[in-house]
Amino acid sequence: MKFQHILHVDDDTDDCEMFLLALRKVSEKVGYTAINDPLSAVIQLEQKIIVPDVILLDFNMPLMNGIQFLQHIKKNIELRDIPIIMFSTSSVDELKNRTKDMGAHDYITKPMDFNGLVAICNKFLIG
Repeated sequence: MKFQHILHVDDDTDDCEMFLLALRKVSEKVGYTAINDPLSAVIQLEQKIIVPDVILLDFNMPLMNGIQFLQHIKKNIELRDIPIIMFSTSSVDELKNRTKDMGAHDYITKPMDFNGLVAICNKFLIG
């Protein structure tokens, strides 16, 4: 198994619920935490309330967008080694390249259907 615990930072609760359903279709064993407020996620990471193996990060969020979150985490010596996978509806190559240059582990465009989510769980997170 690639990751034992996934932190999903996304302000869209429906997206988080759908992702969890897809993840559970693939594995019951992988830990999953969704946090809908990126500022709260930063605090919980810094205080070690949550210690994920990977962060699945949305780009478009209020208060702190994905770029700002990524920058903040990569500046923190205790957190910067956690792989961050950008997970967004945007498929703009410039954004993909920019986030990878900033230290994102990968960039995955959110699929439009449930089977696409299941495939992502299999390929990138579990397999």
